[in-house]
Amino acid sequence: MGDREAKDALFAEFAAVGKVLGNPKRLELLDLLAQGPRSVEDLAQAADIGVSTCSAHLQTLREAGLLTSRRDGKRIYYSLSGDDVAGLWDYLHRVTQRHRPQTEVARRAYIGPDDTAAVDTDELLRRLHAGDVTLLDVRSAPEYTAGHLPGAVHIPLEDLDQRLAELPPGREVVAYCRGQYCVLAHDAVRLLTAQGVDARRASEGVLEWRVAGVFPHSGAA
Repeated sequence: MGDREAKDALFAEFAAVGKVLGNPKRLELLDLLAQGPRSVEDLAQAADIGVSTCSAHLQTLREAGLLTSRRDGKRIYYSLSGDDVAGLWDYLHRVTQRHRPQTEVARRAYIGPDDTAAVDTDELLRRLHAGDVTLLDVRSAPEYTAGHLPGAVHIPLEDLDQRLAELPPGREVVAYCRGQYCVLAHDAVRLLTAQGVDARRASEGVLEWRVAGVFPHSGAA
């Protein structure tokens, strides 16, 4: 029979990871870092929190073993400590969506109505191989630089209405962003279809593709 004290110590290790995940802003930071390495300043801006608060959250996640960090001059860059951390975040999505009905209500309130057509990953990869679709990455510049699908045209969502002429005419556009709970691709398709562009969104995004091993990323910071 195992020793009770040793067993408690083991389960305390599991609880340490669970504890740091119990904060919405830390989860948002994990979501951002699933896209690739980012500086504290970039993360603070993206998550709409102060730099010192952001740094404290990142240090907590690093102490739990979920992040790594490096210094480049005066800036500190953070990364997920492995693709399994991205997998943990993805699976938390799935479990929450399946077992907490209010999650779907919150998702619809954030993303909006299901008024955009989607392309699943298998179809998207087939069409990219055939070369008959324009793939549009509407994430921020730091996220695109950290990693993107080959051949993707990068136009951040906030610039899209001013840069429509950069999209090849006469081809369907498929927009993608961070993942299934990212609003950017939905908004991009709404904008494009309003302008008469044949557009759909990818049903998945960088998070799911990273977990599945089909997304190139720069790994550790």
